[in-house]
Amino acid sequence: MANPILRQRLNAGEFIVVPGVQDMIAALMTKKVGFDIVYGTGYWLTASALGLPDAGIATYTQMVDRMRTVAQTTDAALIADADTGYGGLLNVHHTVRGYEAAGVTAIQLEDQEFPKKCGHTPFKRCVPTQDMVEKIKVAAEARQDKENFLIIARTDARASLGVDEAMRRMEAYARAGADILFFEAPQSEEEMRRACEAFDVPMLANMSDGGKTPILPANVLREIGYSMAIYPSMTSLVAAAAMEKSLRMLKDQGVSQSPEIDMFDFGEFCQLVGFPEVWEFEKRWARDADATGGSQA
Repeated sequence: MANPILRQRLNAGEFIVVPGVQDMIAALMTKKVGFDIVYGTGYWLTASALGLPDAGIATYTQMVDRMRTVAQTTDAALIADADTGYGGLLNVHHTVRGYEAAGVTAIQLEDQEFPKKCGHTPFKRCVPTQDMVEKIKVAAEARQDKENFLIIARTDARASLGVDEAMRRMEAYARAGADILFFEAPQSEEEMRRACEAFDVPMLANMSDGGKTPILPANVLREIGYSMAIYPSMTSLVAAAAMEKSLRMLKDQGVSQSPEIDMFDFGEFCQLVGFPEVWEFEKRWARDADATGGSQA
């Protein structure tokens, strides 16, 4: 069964803030802070795991394995980027079943041609509307938990085909059975408002730092009409900036600690990653080296 919290919060009319996680450290941090819904971002999980761009290079097998690990690391409901579904209709069916079995709560599918591109980079091409409609129908039928496992339909039509075409596509995707609509890369608040005013289906805002869409406060997004917002880039860009700053200090000054560098407490991190359970196990089961004649070296 998918985690019901996302469906419950949508039904309650709550605005949902969803941070992106690019690796298991980010997943642990969202758990510590108390987020109950997180976003498994294709761009940043690919960059973190493979050091590659979000350009359709990562495979289904690689991504479902990564999503499974995220789901096991955090108790939060996981919204997972599944690109185009990794192929045709049979691939979409297989992807939905695999993601659901991995512990995902909502799957995001997009209407780009394969190989896809990051939604805020150039040279995107979209498949015909009917092709995406069929993918949504297949995804909705493939899921085991019809109530709590949600289908997010994303259109990338704005960049090459315009706002009007993006609106037509979202209407078709809603009729096909999408639970949430994702209008990727609108370029103004006016475009964002137009999309939200047109549909009764929950709308997702992509607050991708450095992207084409205006970054707006959560209260403004809610007023515009969005039901939720994902923040896929924030933790990754902040972490990259912090790592670069500390590495430059190490290279220039030969030290790892400075009042200028914020550093997470090592003892607390050991707690977060689960070392207390390891230590308790050792207390119960570890043999005394002297008693067994083992070396202490």
